[in-house]
Amino acid sequence: MRRGAESQHSQSGEWFKRERIVQNLEIIQNLIVVVLSMALFCVMVIRLGDLFVSLLVPIKFQDVTSDILFLLILIEIFRLLIIYLQEQRISVGVAVEVSIVSVLREVIIRGALEIPWQQILAVCAFLLVLGGLLLTRAWMARIFNTIETEKTRLGVDEQVLKEDNVPLDMNCSIH
Repeated sequence: MRRGAESQHSQSGEWFKRERIVQNLEIIQNLIVVVLSMALFCVMVIRLGDLFVSLLVPIKFQDVTSDILFLLILIEIFRLLIIYLQEQRISVGVAVEVSIVSVLREVIIRGALEIPWQQILAVCAFLLVLGGLLLTRAWMARIFNTIETEKTRLGVDEQVLKEDNVPLDMNCSIH
């Protein structure tokens, strides 16, 4: 009897150690994300300064567009890091949006007419896949939102049924 209690106590002690280890690793991971966010913010400020300086000389459309798109990509990555810190998850939608803007930036920098047709087809296929991911994500969000709404409605229905002393067995039929 005593051995079982000691065994149970040592197993629960291991779980607390594991939880503590995981908690420490999450703190370290969050510190890394904070440092990355600060470094990214500094890079954004430097690039913004470079963009303003480049506007003082004769403007090269491709360079200015490239810099603006690069800043937008950095902003989206910054937003991705902030979402991670707040919710402890990676936002798939933001990651896909960053990928789309990055691909389009490369096409704009090189010029669509200068890219070989095989690469254009590959870019098109990649953009179609990313667009499909965004649509799938939106579709799944709608489905899960419908499920949550239905659960909420059923929760209210169950509460009303409990108050009316109606059995909650969903398999029974009322004749």
